[in-house]
Amino acid sequence: MKFTPEQSQQIAQWVSQGLTLGDIQKQIRETFQQSLTFMEVRFLVDDLGLLLKDKETENPEKSDSADATESISDPAEDAMGDGTVKVSVDNLIRPGALVSGDVVFSDGMKATWYVDQMGRLGLSPAQTGYQPSQTDIQEFQMALQSELRKKGL
Repeated sequence: MKFTPEQSQQIAQWVSQGLTLGDIQKQIRETFQQSLTFMEVRFLVDDLGLLLKDKETENPEKSDSADATESISDPAEDAMGDGTVKVSVDNLIRPGALVSGDVVFSDGMKATWYVDQMGRLGLSPAQTGYQPSQTDIQEFQMALQSELRKKGL
C-alpha cells in the first residue's frame, strides 16, 4: 500500500507515542479507511524505518517471549553521539536471519545487523556508503557478543 508523506508522518507519530502494531492497524483503518493485515502493518513500519518502543512491563518476572511481536527497542534514544556503541537484539527476527538487531555507532549513525543461515554477520547502514571506524567495529562485535550471551544465544 502506498501512503502519502502526511500519512507516513502520522504513522511515525503513532509509533513514537508507543502504540502497538495492533493499535496502529486500528488507527490506519479508522483514520485512512485502509484495511491492512497485522503483517502488512509490521512491514510498513519496517519500510518506513521506524522502531517500535518497548512497553514498560508491569510484571518484570513475566517472560520475554510473552509478546515477542510487540516491540523492538531503539538504541538511538540513549546513544546519539555519546561516544559508545549501542547494540540491540530484535524480539522479532528479520526474514532470512537466525538473529538480527540494530546498532548505533559512537557517531550516532544507525545500522541494522543480522547473522544469516551460514553464520555470517551482515551490517546494513542506514546511510548508503557509511563505514564505521575500526574502533566502533571492534566495540560493536564485543557488545554484540555480550547481548547475544544475555539472550542465551
